[in-house]
Amino acid sequence: MIKPPDAMMSPIWAIVPVGRLRGAKRRLATILTPDQRYALARAMLADVLDALRSSRGLSGVVVVTADAEAASLAETARARVLSEPVRPGLTRAVTAAAAALAAEGASGVLVVVADVPLVTAAEIDALLARHGSAPAVSLVPAYTDGGTCAIACSPPDAIAFQFGDDSFRRHAAAARAGGIVPAVVDLPGLGLDIDRPSDIAALLAQRATTQTQRLLIESRIEARLRGAPPDRDLRPGAATARARGSR
Repeated sequence: MIKPPDAMMSPIWAIVPVGRLRGAKRRLATILTPDQRYALARAMLADVLDALRSSRGLSGVVVVTADAEAASLAETARARVLSEPVRPGLTRAVTAAAAALAAEGASGVLVVVADVPLVTAAEIDALLARHGSAPAVSLVPAYTDGGTCAIACSPPDAIAFQFGDDSFRRHAAAARAGGIVPAVVDLPGLGLDIDRPSDIAALLAQRATTQTQRLLIESRIEARLRGAPPDRDLRPGAATARARGSR
């Protein structure tokens, strides 16, 4: 069980599900080495936790993970850590955390994915301000792939979570099936999840100064992205390896 720090709990708790940081972001394997992708996953999680910690509208933050490094980052950010269920998966992890928080008395949850480094505390507070009284569901769609970057539910089990392909449409349909008109909130930072090289380019085009942006700038990825074909392997050393292989 997740124990609150005191007897009083404000209405909304954030949930951040985090998979294994090593091996994350495989769709970026053509532009980043495994070590760079690991560093990227860590930086993005740190940025998300920083925004949530700075929000004035949350009671607290719970990170659901089986990854020791992710748990350490969560503890550094003063978030609580909940072990991932035995059967892994984003939907199962979020469902387990929401049930644990509901059992402790939380009246709502806000699920935020761990790969939206441009999210700000102001955006979190704006989303919570739009979130209605229970029963209520509020959704932040991903800009490019039909996914869900954030979902607020009051009560925590207002709908069954359905992360995965086309999750925004399925979450909205589940809300309507339950008699709830979902609030759809477009937020520029929270809506940009980093999955593809084009997402990296969009992230670097912004003027924010996140840990993730600093990491990518130091990696000089922008120069490698500029003008390159979308399927070209841009990882450091890839050109040399191709040349050797053609001899």
